[in-house]
Amino acid sequence: MKERIVIHSDLNNFYASVEKRLNPELAGKPVAVCGSKEERRGIVLAKSEEAKRFGVKTGDTVWQAQRKCPDLVVVPPRFWLYMEYSRKVKAIYARYTDLIENYGIDECWLDLTRSTLIFPPFENKCVTVDGEEHYTDEYLRFLGDIIRNEVKKELGITVSCGVSFNKVFAKLGSELKKPDGTSVISKLNYKKVINGLPVEELLFVGKATRDKLYKMGLTTIGKLAAADDKKVVGVFGKVGETLLSYARGQDETPVKHMDEKREYKSIGNSCTYAEDVTTFERVERLLFVLAESVAARTRETGQGLASTVHLWVRYSDLTDFAVQKKVRHTALCSEIAEHAFELFKANVKNPFSVRALGITVSGFDNGESQMTFDESSGRYEKLQAVEKCVDEIRRKHGYDKLQRGVITEEPALARDDIKNSHLIKPANFEDRNEE
Repeated sequence: MKERIVIHSDLNNFYASVEKRLNPELAGKPVAVCGSKEERRGIVLAKSEEAKRFGVKTGDTVWQAQRKCPDLVVVPPRFWLYMEYSRKVKAIYARYTDLIENYGIDECWLDLTRSTLIFPPFENKCVTVDGEEHYTDEYLRFLGDIIRNEVKKELGITVSCGVSFNKVFAKLGSELKKPDGTSVISKLNYKKVINGLPVEELLFVGKATRDKLYKMGLTTIGKLAAADDKKVVGVFGKVGETLLSYARGQDETPVKHMDEKREYKSIGNSCTYAEDVTTFERVERLLFVLAESVAARTRETGQGLASTVHLWVRYSDLTDFAVQKKVRHTALCSEIAEHAFELFKANVKNPFSVRALGITVSGFDNGESQMTFDESSGRYEKLQAVEKCVDEIRRKHGYDKLQRGVITEEPALARDDIKNSHLIKPANFEDRNEE
């Protein structure tokens, strides 16, 4: 049979679930994992089901969340524990298949099509419709339930599973029954299940793409699937072809092997600040914090050195701009920060009021760029070795144990571990168009 079995797993309220698992006293209580009230990340990062019932949302400030839920228990994030639980969950998945593709810390796809695992007996696994053999919805739900129950039994946290014949519909399915449920979007039922859903439920459709589709009258997935190809491609170009294939269930993107290295077009981080930034000195410090994260991520991915540095700036009136420059290939924090700050000084004049900043690097060489004089003389290599050493010290002892002098001028930044607190998923269509 050619039909695939793809599962998308989504750990429910992940950070809060781990905290409740490790602290039985939190059972039954509304819990929110929040950054410090005094620092930039004084917002809700995750909330329990009990907190959700009071209207607490991810991104709420702590005071907003406590106003909605006066009995809210606020706990600080412990990202190293969440990473450890994420690894444990994926170790369970690896018993079933080696085709496991991450989608952030709490989500991933599994392909069970060729799984060698012997599942418990199940009658009526397949049915023939119009001369074609398909897996039954009951069998697909059975597979999702096995994996879901295994995670709950061993780790004490819940997961929602979507089971389908492609990645896009599997992801969509995992959103339909939360928490702790399995949804099936199969060859037999997919039109009935998804055609009436809002088009923004489709993978990668963000606000900008949604607004364009709505203006075209394509408000549901079914309407998009039935739309005229020329009309959609005329507005969205190549992305329009992808949108149509996703809506029609024609996605054939494979689930990557668990050991396959992901290729990145760009790596970046951005932050929104609790107070407006109004001085060049503070911008420089904040850009160094961002560059620390971007450089460390770049080294971890093994993509080599980057040839372009991008800067994004949002003002307090919510207008923004983005600029970029070609640079000598680099993965050094100091160079990335300096290039970003040069871009800022060249494009922003006093007085200014900045609410958010972002740094991205792109144009990776995969280790194939020619050495400059500085690099061949060993200077670059020495600086890179120092930064790798810093990575290791922080991994073992904590982010705040080793800091640059420019950052120590603002003590709160020494605890601003952006790299581990911003565990980002892939971008929306509109973001992908800008790359």
